[in-house]
Amino acid sequence: MLLGQYGMRAIRMDKLYIVMPAYNEEDNINNVVSQWYPVLEGKDEESRLIIADGGSKDNTLRILYDLCEQYPKLVVESKPGTDHGTKVWYLYDYAIKQGVDYVFQTDSDGQTNPAEFEKFWKLRNKYDAVLGNRSDREDGSDRVFVENVLRFFLRVFFGANVPDANAPFRLMKTDLVKKYLYKLPSDFNLPNAMLCAYFAHFKENVTYVHVTFRPRQGGENFMNPKRILEIGWQSISNFSKLRKELKR
Repeated sequence: MLLGQYGMRAIRMDKLYIVMPAYNEEDNINNVVSQWYPVLEGKDEESRLIIADGGSKDNTLRILYDLCEQYPKLVVESKPGTDHGTKVWYLYDYAIKQGVDYVFQTDSDGQTNPAEFEKFWKLRNKYDAVLGNRSDREDGSDRVFVENVLRFFLRVFFGANVPDANAPFRLMKTDLVKKYLYKLPSDFNLPNAMLCAYFAHFKENVTYVHVTFRPRQGGENFMNPKRILEIGWQSISNFSKLRKELKR
């Protein structure tokens, strides 16, 4: 531990990585970065905002590289050909390998509110993970239906009764993520939901906090009905395999 100016022990600050997957977000990404970047203020100097672009076909990646000149703690990772879940897994793995204390995941579409982060941060010493609960969503009944189906799957396969399985607003101790992330293949499409299942099944010290969830602020949602159906069928197969592993 380093000594301060007057011989006192320097206070070690918690290192935070805010991580976001991105795909075709040219309409949102500028505002999202400008709104989330100030959250790094008052954190350890090595804290970063990390955004992984998954092969965007628009100008998202170019905009992100330009923003790096304005925001020195912004790190851009280019991961072409990867879907949302794969980017989330990659970002968690990235944070683990960098040895940060906390990882906070949100999305780059402007639906989450950075003003709500501070109440999560204040709970970090009380819980190992503070997860968002979108109990009053504003992004349409079809999205609510998909979330409810996912929660049903987690109950059936893992006995995990969670209020929100896939909220992109979650502050977690990196050591907790490390404990379970590598039980999942790197191309797993719903890592956040499966982490919730593990946390519930193994009775980890986790709490859920209400967050607002706004309509998409611009651009088109990549998750169309066809894609949702594909992920649903794939998830049933994946959940079956993971449940068998839990019983070993």
